[in-house]
Amino acid sequence: MRFKSSSFQRRLQTSFNSKDKTYRYFSSNPAFALQQPRKASYNMKCCEDGNFVQGNLTHYGNIQFSPFAAVLNYGQGIIEGLKVNRKEDGRLLLFRPDQHALRMKMGAQRMCMPSPSIHQFIHAVKQTALANIRWVPPPGKGSLYIRPLLIGSGPVLGVGPAPEYMFLTYASPVGNYFKQDKTPLSLYVEEEEVRAFSGGVGGVKSVSNYGPVLKALVRAKSLGFSDVLYLDSVNKKYLEEVSAANIFTLKGNVISTPPTSGTILPGITRKSIIEIARGLGFQVEERSISVHELTEADEVFCTGTAVGVAAVGSVTYRGTRFEFKVGENTVCQALGSTLVGIQTGLIEDKEEWIINIH
Repeated sequence: MRFKSSSFQRRLQTSFNSKDKTYRYFSSNPAFALQQPRKASYNMKCCEDGNFVQGNLTHYGNIQFSPFAAVLNYGQGIIEGLKVNRKEDGRLLLFRPDQHALRMKMGAQRMCMPSPSIHQFIHAVKQTALANIRWVPPPGKGSLYIRPLLIGSGPVLGVGPAPEYMFLTYASPVGNYFKQDKTPLSLYVEEEEVRAFSGGVGGVKSVSNYGPVLKALVRAKSLGFSDVLYLDSVNKKYLEEVSAANIFTLKGNVISTPPTSGTILPGITRKSIIEIARGLGFQVEERSISVHELTEADEVFCTGTAVGVAAVGSVTYRGTRFEFKVGENTVCQALGSTLVGIQTGLIEDKEEWIINIH
């Protein structure tokens, strides 16, 4: 169904009241937020020539395609995730959408899929944000999380690329990713299960990347940990990443993070923190980090679109718990505050990472 901007857009212009109990419930209960009716999503399909045609806004709802769809049978799909923040003056700010578009394009190439152009991607995200403007939380109360999804929607029985593709974006208001809010994370080093291997798709945001981490994640949470820290699949010695976030260590003035060499997702927040840290005078190294180096680290933290910059209070490896500096006056806090300041318009955007969309 196609919508004209008139009454449809006007019905969506009501912003959140910061005292709204429903919003506060959304922030602390993301699962409940997902059950509420989103006002709109943005959809477009790929033509036979491999190009996506102009999309349109539709009411948020279930989508329908064949049980033989490639995404259902062979996992041919790519996801993205980015946030929209509201400034005090009501404007909406979008953080580095071009980088998300580029990452989807690279992932689509690996998964043998056509992808929307960078312009089409950003346009879809903007339209989704504007159509769901009433769901954008007040400043400092959360963000509107936008999920771009590219899937092989066409039916295919034999193993092969889908004959048709669908690109859609939809949204939900969100609070903090981890339920403990700002409580430092406690990570468990996983040695049995691996997240990715060389030559696989660990470096792209494939829909098939996340199901395999659930077993280890559920086990770690049952033991009281926040998340799992994975090691490389060959030596079971080098840090890779957390279930849905990149990992950093700090020793003195040196910040280290594993290289994105095919098994690690090239996070947009990761990239931004590296640039911010170098701008603040830190030495940043992208190198292999042995799990044994955790014994000497001053700080450890995770980065990701959903988690932002999250301090790690401890990492448990083979029954030994390593603890790190957290709280006020830490490098993690300084980097996180700078990032959030740029994302919310409180700090000057010298790198032109922000797009104003309202």
